[in-house]
Amino acid sequence: MTEHQQKILTRCKNGDRLAQRQLYELLKGRMFAVCLRYSNGRQDAEDALQEGFVKVFRDLHQFRGEGSLDGWVRRVIVNVALQNLLRQNGGLQFTELDGVEFRLGEEDTSVFDTDDTTVGLVKLMQSMPAGFRTVLNLYVLEDYSHQQIADELGISVGTSKSQLNRAKAYLKNLLEKNLAG
Repeated sequence: MTEHQQKILTRCKNGDRLAQRQLYELLKGRMFAVCLRYSNGRQDAEDALQEGFVKVFRDLHQFRGEGSLDGWVRRVIVNVALQNLLRQNGGLQFTELDGVEFRLGEEDTSVFDTDDTTVGLVKLMQSMPAGFRTVLNLYVLEDYSHQQIADELGISVGTSKSQLNRAKAYLKNLLEKNLAG
């Protein structure tokens, strides 16, 4: 952590609102990208980001400096995004491949027509069934083990593994069918 970040952190822990705003501005872009990956859309991601930063500032005293502040904040944001996902529609549904449509809807055809690859990838991730998307995010991008995913989501290790494999197959088929025209 840089000396500047350490000063901001100390001021944040002392309740300095200006410092909290500085920390928020410093991290909001990266954390919003995290929220987008777990959310069904922009509004859900914005809600998770706001709720996440409220929790960050409330619990900042728990950060002991063992590791990066960025990593600690990311963990809080991921947990909030997961909690929101689990609360929506009565919980996270895990999907079988049978009967899953491997195409984007007409409203999402711009996913591959954009110059911004990041936007296209986020839209692609959001088009996936929530169970696939969540396990894929946790395993590939957050580096969780299948046991950690199972514990976090209240599922079995086998379900975590099968959802990851199904997510990979889903993405492969989605890309093949949509890029082929």
